[in-house]
Amino acid sequence: MVSTPAFPELLRLVEDRSAALRTAVATAPDLRARVPACPDWALSDLLEHVTTVQRFWTAAAATGEGFTPVTPEPDGALAPAAALARSEEVTGGLLKALDEAGPDAPCWTWWPGTGAPGTVAAVARHQVQEAAVHAHDAQQAAGSPRPVPESVAVDGVDEFLTLSWGTADPWPHPPLAVRLRSTEGPSWQVELGPDGPRRVPVGTTALPGDTGTLPGDTDALPPGMLELSGPAGELLLVLHRRRRPGGLRTTGDPTALERLIAWPRLG
Repeated sequence: MVSTPAFPELLRLVEDRSAALRTAVATAPDLRARVPACPDWALSDLLEHVTTVQRFWTAAAATGEGFTPVTPEPDGALAPAAALARSEEVTGGLLKALDEAGPDAPCWTWWPGTGAPGTVAAVARHQVQEAAVHAHDAQQAAGSPRPVPESVAVDGVDEFLTLSWGTADPWPHPPLAVRLRSTEGPSWQVELGPDGPRRVPVGTTALPGDTGTLPGDTDALPPGMLELSGPAGELLLVLHRRRRPGGLRTTGDPTALERLIAWPRLG
């Protein structure tokens, strides 16, 4: 069972991961360096993207349920120091809007129907992940990747399954039972079929020879079952297509693994 950080901690983590992104940008040898996960972007473009996203959610939190989604216009190219200062100011504005609205305030979101609430707390939770994944992108582009903090990563896997898989197109392949095990403790299980993903209690779909630990034999599971195990940060980055799954222990059909990673539309 994953326990999402309390609202004040979510706000702190938005600030922390946004600052980590700015640090990576500020210390990068070249702001023209390409972002491996988003090759059309340079580091300066990544910073602008996160600034624009945070301005968007500032307006959403301040307006509430009646918010009309409109992407803010970019402010235009700025010198690096000015762009970093603007980013810090925008992050501060986002935190102020979230805090003033309060965690239980209703808010427009893009995830109705997933089971995730349409509240300011849910927006704050997602903004932690937005900042965390893009902070990793910036660190990778700057040549100094860092692990995603444990509490961010564990909650991030849980949120990814709810939002990114929950809003994905129908699973177009034969039914698949997926189990994700983090070395930190939490595990997740999802059944994928023509009606979309369905979260189920871990162990609902019996895996042959399951003793609670992952077998090393990649042929140990029959078709239709797949298990991935490793640190939550690795699971999160693989799900976001920031890493290849080679850093995880995998059991099951390799073809199913490739289909799983390629399946949801991210963006």
